[in-house]
Amino acid sequence: MNKNEKKALISFLSIYVGSIVLLVGLFLSLYYKNELKSVSQQCSMQMKNASNEIKAHILNTYMKKQPFKPIELKNKDIKYALFDKEKKLLYSNMKNKHEVIFHKTDYQTSQYNYYIVKLNEDNIPIEYIAIQTCSQVQDINKLKLVMVIILILTSIFVAIVAYLLAKLLLKPVREKVESMDNFIKDTAHELNTPVSVLMTSVAMLKKGKDPEKMMKYIVSSSKQISQLYNDIHFSTFANVDDSIEEEFNLEDLVSHSVEYFNDISLTKNIEIESKIEVCKIKADKNKMQKIVNNLISNAIKYSHNNSKIIVSLIDGIFSVKDFGIGITQSQQKEIFKRYKRGENSEGGFGIGLDIVKRVAKEYELDIKLTSKQNAGSTFFVDLKNILVNVNKGEC
Repeated sequence: MNKNEKKALISFLSIYVGSIVLLVGLFLSLYYKNELKSVSQQCSMQMKNASNEIKAHILNTYMKKQPFKPIELKNKDIKYALFDKEKKLLYSNMKNKHEVIFHKTDYQTSQYNYYIVKLNEDNIPIEYIAIQTCSQVQDINKLKLVMVIILILTSIFVAIVAYLLAKLLLKPVREKVESMDNFIKDTAHELNTPVSVLMTSVAMLKKGKDPEKMMKYIVSSSKQISQLYNDIHFSTFANVDDSIEEEFNLEDLVSHSVEYFNDISLTKNIEIESKIEVCKIKADKNKMQKIVNNLISNAIKYSHNNSKIIVSLIDGIFSVKDFGIGITQSQQKEIFKRYKRGENSEGGFGIGLDIVKRVAKEYELDIKLTSKQNAGSTFFVDLKNILVNVNKGEC
């Protein structure tokens, strides 16, 4: 992962995780406030119930004129203290008795909640009942801990999901960038050979060495460069939907292409043999030229030196056969994809067959490939859908 990809990934994770955590934090905040109110109400109710229980016991004891004995509350979290009219302590099982504030009814300190009840009974020495509990503080602390844990776990989970999602989204982009990088490298490599031959031939021509042969090399190199440029331009800028439909004789176009590539094939001493019948079609001439040229160019690239190529146009089928390195079964499944190349030191952009596939798809032309390793390959293009014939079955 390069620097720009890391920067993009960090930016994506920051925005994605930050927004999700912020949203979850907002929901948790609302939930916390609601739970806080619920805990407070529950705690107040428990303390009121405890104070009523103690008050009822005090009144019942003095009414029966029995000796007063403090009772134990069922809720062990609640403690209490009893004070007389002078606010002197009569009984207590609670901690921090000094925190009792007699003029308040319900209040909270850092550790405890208090609830104060005044009896106002003249014949009873007990005047104040102070209820103390730490359950609300404990519940609030537990609630805070749960909220923090949820927020942390949510952040971790979202971060993991975001990372996997980012990797998933960046993968095709990264593959595209890598393909383009390879394409640029291949462009330099592919242009290097004809340019080098061109420059060498010009230098040799200036010295007067074998002018006829040097001129053939110059013509061959120039045509290779022209073919490469046309492929790049068509693949990059041409809109496959833009067509100028016309009726024309395909055999003329094929014959012209064979003659054109004869100059290119001479650098590998490859003979191009042609078997061409009359065949009239209706299509975009430039696009049909791309099919013919790229199949012949592809055959030259993947043929051995001192071999031959057979170009045929018979019974509405255009085919190009070479006796080169062949294509494996696994490669045949990928060969028509852009930037996919066969295993050949000659290189290539991997766009020629992609152009063929695009044009064939537009005109609904069937393409078939038969190949065997180290024996050669044959590409067939069925032209029946664009033949200008009544039965569309014959040329």
